[in-house]
Amino acid sequence: MNDVFLRAARGEATPYTPVWFMRQAGRYQPEYRKIRERYTLPEIVRHPEVTAEVTRLPVRQFGFDAAILFADITTPLYGMGFDLDIVEGRGPVIHNPIDTAEDVRRIHLFSAEAHTPFVLEAIRILKRELEVPLIGFAGAPFTLASYLIEGGPSKNFVKVKGFMYAEEEAWNLLMRTLTNAMVEYLSAQAAAGADALQVFDSWVGRLTRHDYERYVAPHMRRLFEALKPLGVPVVHFGTQTMHLLSPMAEAGGDVIGVDTTTPLDWARDRLGTRPVQGNLDPTLLFAPEPVLARGVEAVLSANTGRPGHIFNLGHGILPGTPPDAVRRAVELVHTLSEVRT
Repeated sequence: MNDVFLRAARGEATPYTPVWFMRQAGRYQPEYRKIRERYTLPEIVRHPEVTAEVTRLPVRQFGFDAAILFADITTPLYGMGFDLDIVEGRGPVIHNPIDTAEDVRRIHLFSAEAHTPFVLEAIRILKRELEVPLIGFAGAPFTLASYLIEGGPSKNFVKVKGFMYAEEEAWNLLMRTLTNAMVEYLSAQAAAGADALQVFDSWVGRLTRHDYERYVAPHMRRLFEALKPLGVPVVHFGTQTMHLLSPMAEAGGDVIGVDTTTPLDWARDRLGTRPVQGNLDPTLLFAPEPVLARGVEAVLSANTGRPGHIFNLGHGILPGTPPDAVRRAVELVHTLSEVRT
């Protein structure tokens, strides 16, 4: 196996900077769009062979140093008693959102083997075929709670914050329930063969530092403590989280994901020897090649040659991204970082 990604995740020196991209399998690929003509996103996830093919595609095409399992952060929620759809252009829509404390108490106990066996089978298939590490993943409790209370994506997060402030006891029960479920889900992925894990807290940057430390951090600490015995590197990632860098790092994670709004050198100075992942602006993949090359060079320069850097985007690949730009970005990361070492 090409283990450069895993070595970087452990903070070890590597011959070049490993690179993978969030949403590296998806709508920008013509091959994926053809598959979507036959299957919806939830249907892909429920067919392990199709999931494996979609997961492998970008690794074969672009030379990424890691594969990330194709799924959605809402996948476990079906087994927890929620009725939801993935709506094209909008995202997850919850038809029975949480409105009251009683709704929280009705959530079903989650079992990865019972409710997501297709995810685990896809991992087993991929482990027989991949020559790079496989990353499993889950949504963080706050981000999942946001979908469940808001009923879908939100711009202002009024409902979830209102519930958090007014129903603190029920909020903590919800966070404990989601934390337990994600520990179960991620542990099962590691047992099935995932070489690393990532926890996506996509919406947590909408909280103040005070609210994060009061309402979220205790649950995240428990989640990462529970994952330690798995023995695989865990990436902790959120967006718009520059103001939360320190409390998120204190909460846990072997690698801290850095989004586009957080300067990589600033983050590295504050995290010490903790490995980091990031943080090219995804829109640079639409730029002329010289501009893209400058962007890649800037991220590598911000790392200043320190070990423990995994090159990634500051968020996921955007729809409409030119595949040739993805290929070129991977080549640039490999070539420019190899020259540095």
